[in-house]
Amino acid sequence: MEFDLIELIRQRTVQARDDVRLGIGDDAAVLAVPAGQELAVAIDTLVEGVHFPRGTDPADIGWKALAVNLSDLAAMGATPAWALLGLTLPQADRAFVEGFVDGFSRLAAVHRLALVGGDTTRGPLTVSVAVHGFVPPGKALTRAGARVGDAVLVTGTLGDAAAGLNVLQQWRREEDDRGQLRDYLVERLNRPTPRLAAGVALRGQAHACVDVSDGLLADLGHICAASGVGAEIDAALLPRSSALLGLYDDATALHFALGGGDDYELCFCVPPDRLSQVQADLSRLGCGATRIGRIVAGTGVRVRGHDGGWMEPGTPGWEHFA
Repeated sequence: MEFDLIELIRQRTVQARDDVRLGIGDDAAVLAVPAGQELAVAIDTLVEGVHFPRGTDPADIGWKALAVNLSDLAAMGATPAWALLGLTLPQADRAFVEGFVDGFSRLAAVHRLALVGGDTTRGPLTVSVAVHGFVPPGKALTRAGARVGDAVLVTGTLGDAAAGLNVLQQWRREEDDRGQLRDYLVERLNRPTPRLAAGVALRGQAHACVDVSDGLLADLGHICAASGVGAEIDAALLPRSSALLGLYDDATALHFALGGGDDYELCFCVPPDRLSQVQADLSRLGCGATRIGRIVAGTGVRVRGHDGGWMEPGTPGWEHFA
């Protein structure tokens, strides 16, 4: 049965790439890194009940398992090429695997990503994906380059995924005029959009970049720690969707936007003289970029509230072992 599932995965994820010399079916893949490119590698693990609720549709799990890894490549300014998949299942469930692979392969096809190997095993439902991408030498975006005076920006909107999880946990399914708003937020939780094109556009323009996976305060804090700087952001400037603001009061929406996590937007720093160009570039890509603050001397992230005073935002974001 295990080998039947592996063959099912192989058939559904076939992607023709000249740089895959040997893919699924041997003891290891053989891959060719193109000349003049560096290899960016990232891995994430998703555990049922921790990273996605029990009962999540298998196709959504497959999509998200790949998307969160592609978001890491986006934050580095890399373009995706290959992936490895480790899939742990409570039992050999063909229906689950078919759904999972459908979601995984739909996103993989968009980016011409080839699944080149992996492993299946028995245990609590857990998904590990490792992705590999290319970036020109010396052009990778990192967390360590932010400079005092830089503008801090984010793509898209913040807080939607955390609100989507709250919807699943707190709301009963009802047919009313807010059903579409709830559906939108749940979709943002289950099927995040990795901002790969934005990451490429930021090469040579952004001084530092990170994806918002653990929450804006936590992830911008990573930039500050790596760069030896501080940041000040303005709560009134945080981009929030009409769905989020249509279902929640401003204080709750702000809480989700600051510390909710799982949005997989990019947070990045650019010098003031590049601000207009970067915003124009990302607007053309469809995700947009909103200036939310600036880099300052010091440490940590401070948030200015609507009244002009400094807020006490509470929990900065997700920590696995908190």
